[in-house]
Amino acid sequence: MYQETSREVLNFIEHSPSCFHAVEQLSQMLDQAGYQRLKECNGWTLEQGGKYYVTRNGSSIIAFHVGQQLDNYHFQITASHSDSPSYKVKEKAELKGKGGYLQLNTEGYGGMICSSWLDRPLSLAGRVLVRQGNVVETRLLNIDRDLLLIPNVAIHMNRDVNSGMKYNQQVDMLPLFSAGECGENSYYELIAQELGMKPEDVVGCDLYLYPRVAPSLWGAKEEFISSPRLDDLQCAYTSMKALVDSHNPHGVNVCCCFDNEEVGSGTKQGALSTFLRDVLQRVHAALGHAPEDYFRAVAKSFMVSCDNAHAVHPNHPEKTDGENCVYMNKGIVVKFSANQKYTTDGISAAIFMQLCKDAQVPVQTFANRSDMAGGSTLGNLSTQQVSLHTVDVGLPQLAMHSTYETAGVKDSAYMVQALTAFYNTDLDITDSDRFVLG
Repeated sequence: MYQETSREVLNFIEHSPSCFHAVEQLSQMLDQAGYQRLKECNGWTLEQGGKYYVTRNGSSIIAFHVGQQLDNYHFQITASHSDSPSYKVKEKAELKGKGGYLQLNTEGYGGMICSSWLDRPLSLAGRVLVRQGNVVETRLLNIDRDLLLIPNVAIHMNRDVNSGMKYNQQVDMLPLFSAGECGENSYYELIAQELGMKPEDVVGCDLYLYPRVAPSLWGAKEEFISSPRLDDLQCAYTSMKALVDSHNPHGVNVCCCFDNEEVGSGTKQGALSTFLRDVLQRVHAALGHAPEDYFRAVAKSFMVSCDNAHAVHPNHPEKTDGENCVYMNKGIVVKFSANQKYTTDGISAAIFMQLCKDAQVPVQTFANRSDMAGGSTLGNLSTQQVSLHTVDVGLPQLAMHSTYETAGVKDSAYMVQALTAFYNTDLDITDSDRFVLG
């Protein structure tokens, strides 16, 4: 079971070289499960028992399954994100250098480990806007071959490279595209050729570098998985699989995958946007409930914010709190932060950990060292738009924000098992006083 689920995750990631491809993969997964696609610009007609999904910007998706007994309903929600740190190609993409070198002009997206991008085959993926007549439409693009590389400076020319290297994004991190065979506008000519279009038909792009290294399952006993973009596509896949595999007749099960978490979520398709609130309010209205009932439903609702966590590093255990630390293959991580970088509190932790206990899923707890600043995630941003009980969880991994991250082979299955149990359980929450695991 563990290896099978992990292979599913790795296959999903391999076919998701950009956030746009990830959402397309999730959409196909929902189509196969009988979910109906909605559009924000159209009217919605929903039925009890119906299964639906909607995308925004092609890079965020919200799917929901409506229960069949909604007299006193609520929402049970998971949230993850589709984006990962990368390099975005700038609009004027080509940089000419000495000797005929042609590089691509890129800008960093999110906080990546720069050194992990060097000396390995890279390519481009994302979306392209093309014009045919008076119609402009989006095409997904993945140039599925080794296309680019960012070369290191030889140690003979940089003797301090192993003593700590400070990378300049405009100097050190530009990918090499051609040694001299390509002329001006070759970049756009390549894009057009890949799409079967003319260069003048390409009117816009959102293209990102991605590493070409294949995901793997490895170790003496095959205990590990490694892949690009485990953060957070591992959670994106497992939460959507849990939604598809579950049913709750007394509520509305919702699975969100937002874009732009790595840059603060402050976009129209990010967790800080109105996307979730808009969807919940439209679901509520389309089901014919009174306006007052929406606020009652949200007050009784619960969100599991799913974004990976830092496992203890084998070479540097001192980087983590001595007690509130987590390990791969030891279960789902519940994340705590006194300054509310994570939304978990006593109530939300108790609810989720009891659900995991009933589902026989192991749980671990994580908090940063008190003298080290940690990152933030989706929960405390999405609740600024929809205020509800929220727990921040994740799966333990090493080398977060590297081009090749590592996690445990068992933990993806644990997440599917726990979130399926969450979706199947009818949570009866009374403010902050009482909850019943139905």
